[in-house]
Amino acid sequence: MRLPTLMVATLCLAMTMSSAYAGIGLGTQRSVGGVMIAPDGSVRAATAEEQKEMAQVVRNAMEAPTGELAQAADRRVISLNGLQAKLKEAHESGQHLDTETMFLAGMQRIEYVIVDQENNDILLAGPAEPWMVRPDGHVVGTETGGSVLRLDDLVTAFRSVETARNNGGILCSIEPTPEGRVRLQNFLKNVKLRPGQNPAYLEAGMRQAFGPQQILLGGVATNSRFARTLVAADFEMKRIAMGLTQSPVAGLPSYLELAKNQVQSSVSTPRWWMASDYEPVARDEEGRVWKISGQGVKTLTEDDTFDKQGNVRATGRKNALASKWADMMTEQFEELSRERPVFRDLRNAMDLAVIATLITQQQLDHKSGIDLSVLRGNDSHVELASYEMPKTLEPQCSFVKGRAGWTVTASGGVNVNAFAVSENPVTDETLGSIAAASDTSSRWWWDGK
Repeated sequence: MRLPTLMVATLCLAMTMSSAYAGIGLGTQRSVGGVMIAPDGSVRAATAEEQKEMAQVVRNAMEAPTGELAQAADRRVISLNGLQAKLKEAHESGQHLDTETMFLAGMQRIEYVIVDQENNDILLAGPAEPWMVRPDGHVVGTETGGSVLRLDDLVTAFRSVETARNNGGILCSIEPTPEGRVRLQNFLKNVKLRPGQNPAYLEAGMRQAFGPQQILLGGVATNSRFARTLVAADFEMKRIAMGLTQSPVAGLPSYLELAKNQVQSSVSTPRWWMASDYEPVARDEEGRVWKISGQGVKTLTEDDTFDKQGNVRATGRKNALASKWADMMTEQFEELSRERPVFRDLRNAMDLAVIATLITQQQLDHKSGIDLSVLRGNDSHVELASYEMPKTLEPQCSFVKGRAGWTVTASGGVNVNAFAVSENPVTDETLGSIAAASDTSSRWWWDGK
């Protein structure tokens, strides 16, 4: 049986520019989180006019929340049995999925996973809000302004568990090539700056020497929205760190601002990456209720060095200023993710990876008796939109001229290690009181107490 493509019918049009927040199923989609990603490797921020146009497309395609969906809930509950039944129903009726299904009933986070053995079900519970379209086209909650959870990311998370296990996690990195590093070093050898001369005039030549950067992805389908979110978030973090775009948060200056007039190493460069940041998963004594908590995302750093052939290796050392910037981004993450929703999208993807991994790792599907073959894509095929991902990007880097040399800041990444989060749970007896009574209607979601 072939289940429906997860898409909004009115968005199944060939469009030159679009946003990931426009819905599910735009195979020509070139944007996620306001970051335009084209197959030829060009990456840039969407223009104000493009954002305005997409916002209107989204509004025309989406259904506004009504009834209980128009109210915020501290604990909305999703039945995975009910959700899978909804997908089957859509297939059998030949209809496209509605907005509430694609946006998982307005869920903002999943805080609890509940094993419902009586109904052979697994329940997901957490806060939810009505959704709205921002002027820039992002779909967010009306209360907190956070990006809503996405069905396509949940499906991708379930499908990626074993791939991620074999890969050591879900990983994304945007890296210069060894050849580019060598060309840049040769370029810099011939640079002679006069006293007081602004080095900015050299940057175009330095970028040309550096050349395209490689996109390295592992543990997740590279043609998924999930993967594009990783790349876009990495890209945006790098732009903020390098001062290539203005930071939207007052407490987060660029790394370049911190590093002005400081001693720069000529043999090492800082790398930043975003990683999973959760408290230990908690469970009740019976293993019926599981709790996921924590900010979800933190920023880490380490210095890289490279040899004469341009091959890079980690030093195990941390630059004090780079560490300061990483800590500042971690501290400002909540505010940053409201201003730049691509970071909230990243946390949502990480949350869903943790949920899917927890259910698989702890065999909660076997304990509950639920068959998750629809979401996992084993017996039935849920067709997700496919997006072409470039293998290289135009160089995104900055150069700092310090008292001891140039610092070239270009590397970054994302590391989602959901297995480390889910494999060593702690016992919390208070979780035994968490209840999520089933709704009397036939809906796949309801508001709990």
